[in-house]
Amino acid sequence: MSDPTNVLAPEHRRLRIGDAWRDAASGATFAVEDPATGKTIAEVADADVVDGLAALDAASRAAVQWAATPPRKRSELLTATYRALTERSEEVARLITLEMGKPLAEARAEVAYGAEFFRWFAEEAVRVEGRYSTAPAGGYRILTVPKPVGPCVFVTPWNFPLAMGARKIAPALAAGCTTITKPAAQTPLTMLLLARIMEEVGVPSGVVNVVTTKRSGEVVSALLADGRTRKLSFTGSTEVGRILLRQAADNVLRTSMELGGNAALIVCADADLDVALDGAMVAKMRNIGQSCVAANRIYVEEPVREEFTARFAERMAALSVGHGLDDGVDVGALIDATSVTTIDDLVADAVDRGARVLVGGERPDGPGHFYPPTVLTDVPDDARMLQAEIFGPVAPIISFASDEEVIAKANDTEYGLVGYVFTRDLRRALRFIEGLDTGMLGVNRGLISDPSAPFGGVKQSGIGREGSHEGILEYLDLTYAAIDLP
Repeated sequence: MSDPTNVLAPEHRRLRIGDAWRDAASGATFAVEDPATGKTIAEVADADVVDGLAALDAASRAAVQWAATPPRKRSELLTATYRALTERSEEVARLITLEMGKPLAEARAEVAYGAEFFRWFAEEAVRVEGRYSTAPAGGYRILTVPKPVGPCVFVTPWNFPLAMGARKIAPALAAGCTTITKPAAQTPLTMLLLARIMEEVGVPSGVVNVVTTKRSGEVVSALLADGRTRKLSFTGSTEVGRILLRQAADNVLRTSMELGGNAALIVCADADLDVALDGAMVAKMRNIGQSCVAANRIYVEEPVREEFTARFAERMAALSVGHGLDDGVDVGALIDATSVTTIDDLVADAVDRGARVLVGGERPDGPGHFYPPTVLTDVPDDARMLQAEIFGPVAPIISFASDEEVIAKANDTEYGLVGYVFTRDLRRALRFIEGLDTGMLGVNRGLISDPSAPFGGVKQSGIGREGSHEGILEYLDLTYAAIDLP
């Protein structure tokens, strides 16, 4: 097996600040491991507050010039990034698998998905518009002028190390903002490679800065406390999101928050079960279940519960587990040992409360952070996994008897990111669309993520939207001018 880290030269495993790749000011580094083996695959720079503020210096210096860059030029650079990612898809995908653990086929899909954000926002860059109109009472004109927010701080998660950064960087650059990205410590290599690719296609110095660190709290806090930072976008847990919102409040920063989820997937008795099974497998097992939009609770209407459960369990049992770079692997390693322990504890809690394990449910021996695809039935309402975000390949199945019952259960959570409904009855589908408290809903689909669609949640699943036309608006302020014209 060739070493995918070879695509990232040692000098590019350092901090990307301004026009330079530099060591951390302290000289500190930290190890990145392959979650399938537990072995170290690279050492990267471990930034501290000094380095974070140096990145903000670079982003601030570049801000005026980048904002003044013609939209067409910004568009061309984003298009060039899209093409470079597409051309280098295989090497980027192999690096994602190595540091994150997902199977190579899924890593390839992530590269395609992440690249599409650059293509989409390349097109949006030239369509930022204001308006000019006569005031209703006459006597003056109303002019609205969109302007870049300014330097942006991005905190990205480990589960989609390319796509989550692309979803933030692309609209920011399209709008004319400069950026500082702090990737997750578990998966910094992919973001460093993206920064290198963007450097190669000609994105100016200081526009894309990347600060890798194990000291996220202190570095990000310092960035948010500096008045030059004007925007924060975070993808991660609701718990951390609350902390960052409190910190962002001091300087009244623009914020986008894509936080936790507890998605209900609802299978109605009138659903096409083949479609529902396909959708449930995608919604549950994409990214090994390590996704904020993963189906966390599967509700099946009683008349089809037995058939759906048996067929779903059979498909889950057939999935192969192993290193994501090996041929034929369907389920790779979880990100770390803590994730495995958390999931194992949730399964044990459900079993203690009366749930039955149909497939999986036992933590394997050996190296790496693996957990088998697991299906549980007869899961009681008080099981912790029905309120917690499982973030792994575990599917609890619960029966329901009426739409009113399942809507109430689906909404009985602090989260409101996404839901899934499978029915061939349009009227039922519309009732679910209107009744479920979610920012997104998949109807007869288990995959809803699309760069052209607004991604985001309600309640404690977040603030704002990413992707689509709405995504670029998160990076624009609006100046209104009243122009006297009798």
